[in-house]
Amino acid sequence: MSRRAKRVPETVEIVGLTHDGRGVARTDGKTLFVDGALPGETVEAVRLRRRKTHDEGRVLSLLVSAANRVEPMCPRFDVCGGCSLQHLAAPAQLAAKEKVLLDNLERIGNVSPEKVLPAAHGPGAGYRRRARLGVRWVEGKGRALVGFRERFSSFIADVEFCPVLAPPADRLILPLSDLIGSLSLRKRIPQVEISVADNATALVFRLLDEPTENDLHAIRRFRDRHDVDIYLQRGGIDTVTPLDERCKPLMYSLPDFGLEYRFLPTDFIQVNADVNRRMVGCASDHMEIEPGWKVLDLFCGLGNFSLPLAQLGALVTGVDGDAKLIERARHNARRNGIDTAAFFVANLFEDCRDLPWARCAYDAVLLDPPRSGAREILPVVAGARQIVYVSCHPGTLARDTGTLVGEYGYRLARAGVLDMFPHTAHVESIAMFVRD
Repeated sequence: MSRRAKRVPETVEIVGLTHDGRGVARTDGKTLFVDGALPGETVEAVRLRRRKTHDEGRVLSLLVSAANRVEPMCPRFDVCGGCSLQHLAAPAQLAAKEKVLLDNLERIGNVSPEKVLPAAHGPGAGYRRRARLGVRWVEGKGRALVGFRERFSSFIADVEFCPVLAPPADRLILPLSDLIGSLSLRKRIPQVEISVADNATALVFRLLDEPTENDLHAIRRFRDRHDVDIYLQRGGIDTVTPLDERCKPLMYSLPDFGLEYRFLPTDFIQVNADVNRRMVGCASDHMEIEPGWKVLDLFCGLGNFSLPLAQLGALVTGVDGDAKLIERARHNARRNGIDTAAFFVANLFEDCRDLPWARCAYDAVLLDPPRSGAREILPVVAGARQIVYVSCHPGTLARDTGTLVGEYGYRLARAGVLDMFPHTAHVESIAMFVRD
């Protein structure tokens, strides 16, 4: 339960950074989270909400700036919730994420890695090739807003462009606003999903009503003017259909392995192409695959890791809960001439120990689970000599690390940050486990 605070300016010193990128101050015996503040700064702040365990506020003015404060590249950074750390220099962002990772491993998993890997990172601008943008018709403005939501709000941020979106999506915000504002169903389009592939850019319009012929004509003109492919989604994910036959198969590549993947615009792929390439290379390098090794790739998706590992000579078994992704993984293996990877569908959050693929012995295992982690499948992987765990949540990685080390006798040989989402507080990481 929270209540609004009286907005009285006060001077506070920032001593830390929260997991979501806000500054931490301690005043009058209580913790205050200050949006827009950095460690080492003295700021004038105002409290916005009072909670039982802490208060929340924002910066009114900087009195003493941190040495690693930089000018945000987005003019709407203070409003848009898409990024939280653009005001912090890139090396300091990486250091902060590494601290979050190591603190979680020590506090939750009771373990520290034998070696901390250098952070895998790429460009800070134009990196985001997948995004779901909110849409809202605002009567008072007389136009549709398109973009990420405002900080700590359900409103759509009023922006003209987005510097973290991969080109050409970064410059499509205003054109999309104009297009949607011209449609009869401008109040019935809640989101547009963007997917920037190596060969094309796809936009998926979520529709709550049927478009008129005039609407479709306007959408086609937009498509032609901006050289994008358009998909319409009238219901659930299974209702996504191309506007017409001009939509091209989407592709991304892993050049170091000579691989090319086909995918659909709503399929899960890693958001950051540069960091994905570094991540796959890091995982394959540290696994030190020997020809003929049996490798299990869990939560394999399209085969992002499976196919490179097969290229290195491994006999790969890929498993995922999404039958359609498994179908596309098989298709991608065939297109790339790989016959040493087999793919299976299974719910990896249930007991899989009696399934045929789970009863096999594996030399190595790769895990790439969602935020909830891989707790349920750990009994299956515990027989391998080495495990590579790619994580999108440091807390569940730390929990599973405690199990692998404490119950199954592995060593946490290496761990490091994967900066998949620059300028955000999101921490992705990679950890390597070995058992002597």
